[in-house]
Amino acid sequence: MNAQLPLAFKAGTDHRFIDFLGQDALRHAFEQAAEGKAEHHIFLVGAQGAGKTHLLRASASHALALGRSAVYVPLTRASGMLGDVLDGLNGLALVCLDDVQALAGNRAAEEALFHFYNRAGAEGMRLLFAADAMPVQLGITLPDLVSRLEQGLRLSAEVLDEHGKRRVLQRRAAGRGLQMDDAVLDYLFSRVSRDLHALSQLLDRLDHASLAAQRRLTVPFIKSVLNSAD
Repeated sequence: MNAQLPLAFKAGTDHRFIDFLGQDALRHAFEQAAEGKAEHHIFLVGAQGAGKTHLLRASASHALALGRSAVYVPLTRASGMLGDVLDGLNGLALVCLDDVQALAGNRAAEEALFHFYNRAGAEGMRLLFAADAMPVQLGITLPDLVSRLEQGLRLSAEVLDEHGKRRVLQRRAAGRGLQMDDAVLDYLFSRVSRDLHALSQLLDRLDHASLAAQRRLTVPFIKSVLNSAD
C-alpha cells in the first residue's frame, strides 16, 4: 500500500466478518473475495445501515490479516482527487471502494474509475464496490463506466431489524470487554438512535469514557457521558 495515500485503510476489531449477522451467502461472497477466491468483482447495493461499509472494511481487514495487500477507500472523501488516489493503488490484491454514488456527475472522477477498472482487470486485482443503488440508477454520466460496473457480481444487503442490531452492538461491546445489558440497550434504542453506524460511533465514545472513568456501562453512566458531550 502506498504510504502517501491520504485514505489508507486502518484495520479495526469493529470490522470483522463474524460481526456481520444474517445474510450468510452475502458474507461468504465477501470472504471469498478477501481470500482471493472470487471469480468476479462485486457491486454491493443497500440502504444506509445495511452494513455495506462494514463488509468492505471487514474484507480489507481479513485480506490484510492473511498477508494480502488491500485497501479501503471511502469515495465520499476521495472524489475530488480520485485520479491521484487510484494511481497509488496499482498492484494491490484487493481494493474496496465505498459510496460509488459520490462520483455521479463528476466526469473526471468517473473517467479515473473507468481507467482504474481496466487496469485492475489487467493486473488481476479484485474490486469490491458499494453504493446506495445499482450502477444504472446512480446518475453516472459515463456509459462505459456503468457498463463496467454491471459486469461483476451484483448483490444486495438488507438492513437488520432491531433484534439484529442489538446482537451486533452487544457483540462489538463484548469484543472491547464491555457488557451491555437489556436496560442499556433499551435506553440507547429509545433515546439515542436506531442507526447501527451511529450506535457504533457512540460505542467508541462510551468505550473511551468507560476506560477513563473505570466504570461499567450503565444507563446513568451513559447519560452522564452524553450530557458532558452536550
